[in-house]
Amino acid sequence: MNPTLHTASAGLGLRRGMLTDLLALTPDAVDFLECAPDNWIGVGGSFGKVLDELSTRFPITCHGLSLSLGGTDPLDRRLLVRTREFIDRHAVTLYSEHLSYCAADGQLYDLLPLPFTEEAVRHVAARISQVQDMLGRRIAVENISYYAVPTPAMSESEFINAVLAEADCDLLLDVNNVFVNACNHGYDAFGFLDQLPPDRVAAYHVAGHIDQADGLKIDTHGATVKGLVWTLLDHAYARFGVRPTLLERDFNFPPIAELMAEVARIRDTQAAHLPRLELVP
Repeated sequence: MNPTLHTASAGLGLRRGMLTDLLALTPDAVDFLECAPDNWIGVGGSFGKVLDELSTRFPITCHGLSLSLGGTDPLDRRLLVRTREFIDRHAVTLYSEHLSYCAADGQLYDLLPLPFTEEAVRHVAARISQVQDMLGRRIAVENISYYAVPTPAMSESEFINAVLAEADCDLLLDVNNVFVNACNHGYDAFGFLDQLPPDRVAAYHVAGHIDQADGLKIDTHGATVKGLVWTLLDHAYARFGVRPTLLERDFNFPPIAELMAEVARIRDTQAAHLPRLELVP
């Protein structure tokens, strides 16, 4: 976990569709902004100027989209070099990527699950170690939402634990993904959290999802966070401790006041788990 971002931090995604609202935020409105460097590397002009301005006003964290940590294509070393330059330029406090693959002879533009096997653990852990070496920092990997998984030889929690240990990296715990997966695959979300290692959780994501008519839940990042996901976040704070927490909203943006109300709920939930003195940055 990066020590420069206070544990009791609540952030928003730095999305192009929200730039006008983000520029209007007061300095204390959010504690950090998270961007996908893949979408901003090399961007100049008016968008580049806005990014520079926001990065001087708010701490920036990065959430990669296209490294394909679990893929079989060679790691994109040019992207890694440019990502490191981006991280250094904007003094990024936390970098994370998805525990998945998204390329096979080219980008697939989707985050696909890895098989929960020992072979996959060794494969993805070796690539995470390479990424950490090239970026010159410890990274966190995010548990993804998935709707089918090929040839599981171990449980999802066993797989995640094995990767964290083998790669010696941290976990970005997406609480909404845990809830969606638990509902779709028939396991207990709270019990799942209890199987994860507390010392590896570096940060959290919360987001909205939609309920399909057949009971299937789809992770969308396009809706408000639902009640049981808030309850699960509260449980995560109790088990792992308060960590920087991002409200993910990628489209279907409501008025900024609605998003700030959700950010305030993150802060209130964090405050309930911290001694009073720890609330002062």
